[in-house]
Amino acid sequence: MNNPAGLTRNISEPTINRPGLAIAGFFSYFANKRIQVLGSAELAYLKKLPMGMRQSRIQRMFRLGVPCLVFSRDQEPPPEITQLANELGICVFSTSLVTMKFVNAATIILENEFADTITVHGCMLDVKGVGVLIRGKSGMGKSETALGLIERGAALVADDMVYVRNIGGELLANSPDLSRGFMEVRGLGIVNIPNLFGHKSLRNNKRLDIVISLRPSTEESSLDRLGLERENLDILGEKVIHVELSVAPGRDTARLVEVAAMDYHLKQLGIDMAAEFNRRLMEKFTKEENH
Repeated sequence: MNNPAGLTRNISEPTINRPGLAIAGFFSYFANKRIQVLGSAELAYLKKLPMGMRQSRIQRMFRLGVPCLVFSRDQEPPPEITQLANELGICVFSTSLVTMKFVNAATIILENEFADTITVHGCMLDVKGVGVLIRGKSGMGKSETALGLIERGAALVADDMVYVRNIGGELLANSPDLSRGFMEVRGLGIVNIPNLFGHKSLRNNKRLDIVISLRPSTEESSLDRLGLERENLDILGEKVIHVELSVAPGRDTARLVEVAAMDYHLKQLGIDMAAEFNRRLMEKFTKEENH
């Protein structure tokens, strides 16, 4: 890095640009808001240009306000480029990665940083490979349900505050760094899940597949009894399956959540248990009517 002052420049687009056309003199549609990466081909072409033309094109590119310039494969930037960058307050970096590996890695990081994010209240777990967000009013037993699932092999992603990001149409959930691995259990206080159940009980992030809302048994009459028409929740523009479960004394809510996760997994494989039962029922009614 040549110019620390350039670190304050903004990156406005979550992608990378290779400015081959720009250094060839064609600046129409130049993606000046993106990080600019020069690989072996671009640098070889630059070195063949006359000194004045090389400086002119790099200067024009810099004056268009690029965030920074990156040279791949540990290539040494020509001195005149470094000088121009210092004059205009632009950072020039060098990476040992080959160009495409750097572009791929940087694009993933940028997409994650630019992703739409919301914070939701609940407990996020990985249950048999299915990302489950458990919601409910205070005292509904979210933490107790989560502990029961962790005892059965689930992994905690986040408790209380769950960060959800939309990355390329996929909702990814994680937790704040400060609270990662910790859970508040009513009556016990704060517990460290990896210390109690081992490191396999913790996941840094997980795709959000299904939302389960815990409701008191007094509202059970309004819950879906057959599971034929699951409603969806809109989270950051994506549809997520929503299941409501009744909570009552003596009811194993953790097992119900586990079954809901397994049911989701089967549906992803094309196996819909409720629809199959409904089909059999309708076939029976049809046969009885025909007789």
